[in-house]
Amino acid sequence: MESPHDSHSSPASPSAAGTGASASGSSSSVSSPSRYESQKRRDWNTFGQYLRNRRPPLSLAQCGGAHVLEFLRYLDQFGKTKVHTQGCPFFGHPNPPAPCPCPLRQAWGSLDALVGRLRAAYEENGGRPESNPFGDRSVRLYLREVREHQARARGVSYEKKKRKKPQNQPDQLSPPPGSS
Repeated sequence: MESPHDSHSSPASPSAAGTGASASGSSSSVSSPSRYESQKRRDWNTFGQYLRNRRPPLSLAQCGGAHVLEFLRYLDQFGKTKVHTQGCPFFGHPNPPAPCPCPLRQAWGSLDALVGRLRAAYEENGGRPESNPFGDRSVRLYLREVREHQARARGVSYEKKKRKKPQNQPDQLSPPPGSS
């Protein structure tokens, strides 16, 4: 069912209205939400708006990993990261010397953070962890493919940090904090 507001509002209007209301309501003595919490709420509202504007509209209960992937691909049109194609002479160069017609996409790190926030918001809004579409295997695989493709296309490696490894070797560690 479509409400009268859906057919007359722009895609960003509910999110903008919600942001405005929260900004005026936070002037009381209650502390304002953290930047992360605010972004999570905006992302959740944007995803909900996306589901409502789909044809046909989709309820959150019907949403699965394929719909999350559809949303992530939709967001690419608003990306700001140049991702070179295989045929581009600058493929694999992090700082190309000249402009090229390659598309702009969402950066992998942005998508990864977005999925993390939406995964948390899903469960905070009553979703069961075992049915969380943002934790779906297809979403994890998609993010891995995006990371690998962008790393090759831009000549940037995403190496995992290995700083936590020494903690498994107690003979090489300094004394625990507070034991002095």
